[in-house]
Amino acid sequence: MFDYIKGKISYISSKYIVIENQGVGYQVLCANPFLYQDVFGEETTIYTYHYVREDMMALYGFKSREERELFIQLLSVSGIGPKGGLAILASGKPESIIQAIDAENESYLTKFPGIGKKTARQIILDLKGKLDQTKTGLFNDHDVQNDGLDEALEALKALGYSDKEVKRVVPKLKDKDYTAEQYIKEALKLMLNG
Repeated sequence: MFDYIKGKISYISSKYIVIENQGVGYQVLCANPFLYQDVFGEETTIYTYHYVREDMMALYGFKSREERELFIQLLSVSGIGPKGGLAILASGKPESIIQAIDAENESYLTKFPGIGKKTARQIILDLKGKLDQTKTGLFNDHDVQNDGLDEALEALKALGYSDKEVKRVVPKLKDKDYTAEQYIKEALKLMLNG
């Protein structure tokens, strides 16, 4: 629902931060809220995941889209909820977690709070080989960092297009200098016209 919130950090607790944007303070749960102390009172960007369940609604915040993508992938594993996903992210670097999953390193994964052998094995079974895009950035198959293109590719994925469909148009778009909206329009034309 929300990709990110840009605003000033106005409060930091042991479980969450409050980021203020246009007079509204958003409570954002984080793996390690104290990582935001260096930007307290300054404008910053928090990448968010809006979690909705019958009995709960919460915003989870991350320093990068890649970290958020890893969190979302962890939520897809049976036995891991938001609390477990945050605990894993708080205790390890995303790159190390991905390497451990790909290397089937159960002992590394069982170091995280609430992760036993059975859950570690489930993480490996469900996510091994599926986290390559998270390692290098969600869709950064293109050579140059291009926020407009990245934003457009994420929007297309949110609209229901598969990774394969989206990646197929990247080579035709990466050399263009468009806004995110223009990239989306062009990508849709390319996908519809084959």
